Amino acid sequence: MGRKGGSKTLKRKPAPRIWPIHRKEFVWVVKPTPGPHSLESCLPITLLLRDILKVAKTRREAKIITAQGKVYVDGKGRRDDKFPTGLMDVVSLPDLDKHFRILPSHKGLILHLINREEASFKLCRIENKTVVKNGHVQLNLHDGSNVLIKVADPKNPQEDVYNTFDTVKISLPDRQILEHIKIKENDYVIITGGKNMGKYGRIVKIEKVKGKKGKDAIVTVEDDKGNRYQTVMEFVFAIGETKPLISLPEAL
Repeated sequence: MGRKGGSKTLKRKPAPRIWPIHRKEFVWVVKPTPGPHSLESCLPITLLLRDILKVAKTRREAKIITAQGKVYVDGKGRRDDKFPTGLMDVVSLPDLDKHFRILPSHKGLILHLINREEASFKLCRIENKTVVKNGHVQLNLHDGSNVLIKVADPKNPQEDVYNTFDTVKISLPDRQILEHIKIKENDYVIITGGKNMGKYGRIVKIEKVKGKKGKDAIVTVEDDKGNRYQTVMEFVFAIGETKPLISLPEAL
C-alpha cells in the first residue's frame, strides 16, 4: 500500500514568502502542524524564536524552550514548536516579560511589541455564522475558533447583532466577547492582504459589486496623511470605531 496523508517535510524554496528565512542557506525548514491558521498565512513557533526574536540559535533550542512551556499563544501554553501562529495572535514569553501581537506589514507578518494589559485580549474577524442546537448562534472567527451566542428565540434571534466581516474583541484566555465593531464607513481598519498589506486608516467608502459576494466589495481606506488605498472587503480588518483598540507600529 502507498503512503497516506500529506508530506511532513517542507523545503525552504517553496516555503511561504512571508517567512523571514534564507532560501538557499539550508534545504529544509520546519513545516507547521495543522492548526488555526493555514500554511500560507502562519508563522510556526520555531521561526518566531529562532529567526525573528533570536532567543534560540537552532531549532533544537527552540524545541527545548517550547517543550518547557515557556511560550504562550493567546494565553495558552503551547509545547509544539511547529504550532502555527497567525494574524492578531498574542505571543507571550513570561520569563522575559514580553508580549507580541502578530500584525500584517508590506513584508508579510511581523511581531509588534505590546504591554501586558493589551496582551489580555485579541481582535477576531467574523468569517461566518451558523445556527446550532440548544438555541445558540455560532460565530466562526478568522483564527479557526468559534464563539456561541445564546438566543432566546432561534427563529427571531434579537441577541444576534453580529454580521460577517465584523470584528469582536475577545478576552484571553477565557475568550469572552468584550466589544463588537460593526464594519462600516469611518471605522479604523488594517489591510491584511494584497499590494497594500499592512496599511491602515479609516474607511472612506464601501462599494458593493453587483453580482458578486460581499467579500468582493471595493473598500477605500484613507490614512492620517491623506493617502488613499483601495482593496476588497476580504482584506479589510476593523480594529476600532472612534480609535484603534490595539497599538500599531509607526510604519508598516
